[in-house]
Amino acid sequence: MSFKSLGLNNALLKAIEKQGYKNPSPIQEKAIPLVLEGKDVLASAQTGTGKTAGFTLPMLQILNDTKHPKFRPIRALVLTPTRELAAQVYDNVRQYGANLNMKSTVVFGGVKAKSQIATIKQGVDILVATPGRLLDLENQKALSLKRIEILVLDEADRMLDMGFLRDIKKIMSLMPAKRQNLLFSATFSKEIKELAAGILHNPVLVEATPENSTAEKVAQKIFRVDKGKKTELVTKLITDGNWKQVLIFTRTKHGANKLTKKLIASKVSAAAIHGNKSQGARTKALAQFKSNEIRVLVATDIAARGLDIPLLPHVINFELPNVPEDYVHRIGRTGRAGAKGEALSLVCIEEMEYIRQIEKLLGQKLETEILEGFEPQNNDEPGKPNSNKPKKKNHTPRNKSKNTSKNASQNANNNRKRNDTRSSRRENSKRR
Repeated sequence: MSFKSLGLNNALLKAIEKQGYKNPSPIQEKAIPLVLEGKDVLASAQTGTGKTAGFTLPMLQILNDTKHPKFRPIRALVLTPTRELAAQVYDNVRQYGANLNMKSTVVFGGVKAKSQIATIKQGVDILVATPGRLLDLENQKALSLKRIEILVLDEADRMLDMGFLRDIKKIMSLMPAKRQNLLFSATFSKEIKELAAGILHNPVLVEATPENSTAEKVAQKIFRVDKGKKTELVTKLITDGNWKQVLIFTRTKHGANKLTKKLIASKVSAAAIHGNKSQGARTKALAQFKSNEIRVLVATDIAARGLDIPLLPHVINFELPNVPEDYVHRIGRTGRAGAKGEALSLVCIEEMEYIRQIEKLLGQKLETEILEGFEPQNNDEPGKPNSNKPKKKNHTPRNKSKNTSKNASQNANNNRKRNDTRSSRRENSKRR
């Protein structure tokens, strides 16, 4: 199947050809015709399969085909959970709409709002935004959502994970009830389906791949390792393998900074990217990583959805996420668009339960290896029976008879004090 057979116009086909794409991905084949028909769509596909083009291309064509006032009110809104993802979607909108008379912009936090407001005042057809900054500008009366015709929630499950549900509901109340709604997500959780039920009208369900699946060309492997030797092992893997581009995930911002400093001390060029970094620092680090100026980018899960790095060969889970779905999103940064990739996880004793949850989600056992010199010091997992440990002896306390009456008296006094306190609380409650 070709892009032309999906019903896209010549201007978009030229832009697609310029980007080097020849055939649509499965999610694009299914979603684009439905969006062009004006239907509400609930779409799920694994990361790296072209979801962004799946809504960007038909959205551009619909807006181009309909008349718009000269002052260009915002007619399409794309909501994303992170700044990086917002910037990525905006780049797609600009690239695919290069041959159309369309204007677009992106707004997110971490930078001054003055220039964003100035651009919006000049008129834009499509706005890409993160929820927080969007509501901030709306509160300042810098923009209006009363003319929205198309709403896109991109990576909606991540927005819910990050606590944006209240913001999303507020944004919904600012838009006209009659509009086309598109919800694109990497996973379909119960919460996502509940959100979709409140937003979409008679939606068409589109699933290009099984829920929570990982790309087939991503080789996954677990290294069991002692917790204190993780940094040494990750440094060895990078240097011995002469890896030039590695994305490493940690659970915390502090952990990302700490690992970055240790890698640099070991002569491995690296930078960290997380929520405490300024937008300028995050943009610079990502640009250096893409251009191979630095070998390693250390990130928290805030970057798991927003990073689009072509042909990224290696992803390492320095620490496993405590939410198994986040594992899918992390390793989805490699093996994109059909390319091969490798995803490694360094797992200590405390993280074995996380691995069991991930394997249950994926429906498969992951290959496991232990490297000599990095073996876990304690092979007994938390929560598992340990036959090697000596059983505790049941000692009887000495002088038990001497202390019995004293202990009983003390316990009685404590009980009286607790009862007096409860009575006092009840009386105070009645007075209030």
